[in-house]
Amino acid sequence: MRIAKAEEFGRREAIGLNVGSRANALSKRNRQVKIDDPGGLTRRELTGGLLTFGLTMPTVLTVAAVQTGAAAPAAGTASNEPRQTVKFRDGTVVSALGQGSARLGQGRHPETVEEEALREGISLGMGLIDTAEIYGNGDAEKLIGRVIAGRREQVFLVSKVWPTHVAGNGIERACDASLARLRTDHLDLYLLHWPNGITDLSGVVAAFETLRSRGKIRAWGVSNFNASDMDRLLSVPHGDSCATNQVPYSLADRAIEHDLLPWCSQHAMPVMAYSPLGGASSRLLRDPTLARIGAARGCSAAAVALAWTIRSGQVIAIPESGNIAHVRENAVALSLALTPEELQALDAAHPPPSR
Repeated sequence: MRIAKAEEFGRREAIGLNVGSRANALSKRNRQVKIDDPGGLTRRELTGGLLTFGLTMPTVLTVAAVQTGAAAPAAGTASNEPRQTVKFRDGTVVSALGQGSARLGQGRHPETVEEEALREGISLGMGLIDTAEIYGNGDAEKLIGRVIAGRREQVFLVSKVWPTHVAGNGIERACDASLARLRTDHLDLYLLHWPNGITDLSGVVAAFETLRSRGKIRAWGVSNFNASDMDRLLSVPHGDSCATNQVPYSLADRAIEHDLLPWCSQHAMPVMAYSPLGGASSRLLRDPTLARIGAARGCSAAAVALAWTIRSGQVIAIPESGNIAHVRENAVALSLALTPEELQALDAAHPPPSR
């Protein structure tokens, strides 16, 4: 039953549909699966930096420069703006803001537009790109493969294996298929998409470790695991090599703050947050507190929401957008540090879960 539910979640995740109400994300499997869709937003200034594997090549652009086609500062030009990064336990450093792809390559926008949006995100410092074999039955991976051609070294590439593909040598077969669609010889991070139906986590971990020893992946992790799932994972050999747990997290969905986020912090494990803008049906970006802070800062509500999500330095947010304007708005979050007063106002508008 759990695996059937997971398959239905994945199909709906890939096309951006709601699948019911959430009472407590990840503590119950029958929660709403959300896909990030920033909606129509504006901002006055965009900033970004190209950060790959801990190397920063910052650029700072203004809207006027974009509109007039003025050249960006040369790569390596110093910026006074801070750049938010996250360090994995193996020492790898990535941008705290990446790009998702759950609905890319499925006709929502022309594929050339979506490809240019991803390229723009890379140029603005969002070089971590997340995808999965199930997104559009591999179409998202194919699109990303075209985007990263000739610039693979600038991208931290993440994909995921579906839980029904783990039996036997299924993980390696799925990985090989993803690599072929992505036109690369390795993934920087490979995740188990859901724990549902997985009774042999030791076999999954062993398969991931084999892929790593063969150079097909640099690291592995999980997705949609709750705290008890993580305890179970760490009980198997090499389970402590898990790099991250990808889960929903936003101002509109703070459920992981109850137990999972503290668990990951205790184990020095970064969290990767999907749907950081609340999801396709969310009204988060119409929130008056976000709008007020954004107006005061000269940026969009989306930038404020993303800055909140990555505020701790232990969370990587992966908003999805096939729109260049939205990508530019999102990139502002990389250099937007919210004040204590702003954080208090957001807590008041969107309280954390009660213990």
